[in-house]
Amino acid sequence: MSYTPANSFSELYSAYAAGCLDPAFALMVETQSVLRPGIGDAVASSEMISGSLLETAPMAALSGGALDRALAAIDALGADETASVKAGLAAGEAMEEVLGLPEPLRAAALDAVGKSGWQVMGRGLKRLNLNAGSRLETELYRIAPGARIPRHSHAGSEYTLVVAGGFTDERGSYGPGDVIINGPDDCHQPVGDEGEICYALAVRDGGLRFTGMFGIIQRMLGAR
Repeated sequence: MSYTPANSFSELYSAYAAGCLDPAFALMVETQSVLRPGIGDAVASSEMISGSLLETAPMAALSGGALDRALAAIDALGADETASVKAGLAAGEAMEEVLGLPEPLRAAALDAVGKSGWQVMGRGLKRLNLNAGSRLETELYRIAPGARIPRHSHAGSEYTLVVAGGFTDERGSYGPGDVIINGPDDCHQPVGDEGEICYALAVRDGGLRFTGMFGIIQRMLGAR
């Protein structure tokens, strides 16, 4: 599925309701709707509009075996979720860190913990690569109070949803349900707020570009 950055996050809600949103962004919208009931209402309104348009659209004939394929796809979704939970349970203590996350993010995180586990980026800072069925980079960050993500800019567009706790950068402070959008011209250094551990879901179409010593190391390694 192709990806085109939305001009505003509201466009993602409309695309989600129409069933044409990239899976990584769908994961973000579904997670945010749990954190912010008003978002769920906005998505529901968009779904109603999409449903009305669908009812007035000309009928199209189904291809042979369409119903069997649809039922098989539904069964596969249930099997994938069960496998994700089992994978997370096998990961032991690491699983406990993500059990408090809202669905569907929790299932995706459990699957990732069971398969690859957390990657330590520095003191109090870890990230988890999620398989959202998308070509976009999809990562969950765990930021301890006072921990700093190295200062960086972006190779493309980045959408970050705060799931728990909060962090602060040069532009402001953000808490659960907030979505922060950064582009190639934005450079910042998120710092975990005091108190609760911050969990943040990031979706981006390009890698991070670190500055300072981390940037030198990144360029020496030939990373993006």
